[in-house]
Amino acid sequence: MKPKKYYYLIKIQYLGFRYHGWQVQPQVKTVQKMVEKTVAFVLGQETYFKVLGASRTDMMVSANESAFELFLKEEVDPQELFFKLNKSLPNDIRVLSCEIVDANFNIIHDSKEKEYHYLFSSGEKPHPFCAPFMLGVHEELDISLMKEGARLFEGVHNFQRYAYRPSEKTIFEREIFSSQIVENDILSANFFPKKTYLFKVNGNGFMRYQVRLMMGVLLQLGKGEVDLDFVKHTLNNPSSATLKELAPSSGLQLYKLQF
Repeated sequence: MKPKKYYYLIKIQYLGFRYHGWQVQPQVKTVQKMVEKTVAFVLGQETYFKVLGASRTDMMVSANESAFELFLKEEVDPQELFFKLNKSLPNDIRVLSCEIVDANFNIIHDSKEKEYHYLFSSGEKPHPFCAPFMLGVHEELDISLMKEGARLFEGVHNFQRYAYRPSEKTIFEREIFSSQIVENDILSANFFPKKTYLFKVNGNGFMRYQVRLMMGVLLQLGKGEVDLDFVKHTLNNPSSATLKELAPSSGLQLYKLQF
């Protein structure tokens, strides 16, 4: 008889500025490595466990809401686990919830929708304290044109030009449910510029660097380096030539996900 396994869905927030992304990598600090170190401390070094993340955020990318699945051979109280993890995790990682799920739950396949936000400002160099949260663009951007450009991403398109080092199995045709640029009214601080903006995009799945490449094109559009026809061309004429303008990572956050 196979030993019984226990499954937990744990939602978390983290500031990614001092981490080399989510996934464990040798000799660098990552969010997953910090989570696993904390789980081992909380449950005891002898306890078997496995951590599987819902999304592999890149270096310095933050998450307002992400999640991982924790696999255990012994049952634990989810509320007690919630309390102990938050007590032991560093201040830039916080557990939002912890719940029991069954063996049929799959954190990868059951992720139905992800929403990303990219925070930026225009026309001035912002306070240095803004660096972990937003991109400060010194020149004035044409925000109205960028709003038009963002809407072009909505619907089903071939995003091959927005794929970074795709594999043979990469699916380039993706559906974007919503894509818009709005004034930021979500994240605030007294050292932020008076007016900041969010590129908000959601869909059922994104390729590595896809959102940052989309934002890169919108920044080019706002600076007058490309026009709307260029954006349309990238979507209507698939090519293995990846776009060159990659927006910096620290302005990006995984805002929320739905299962």
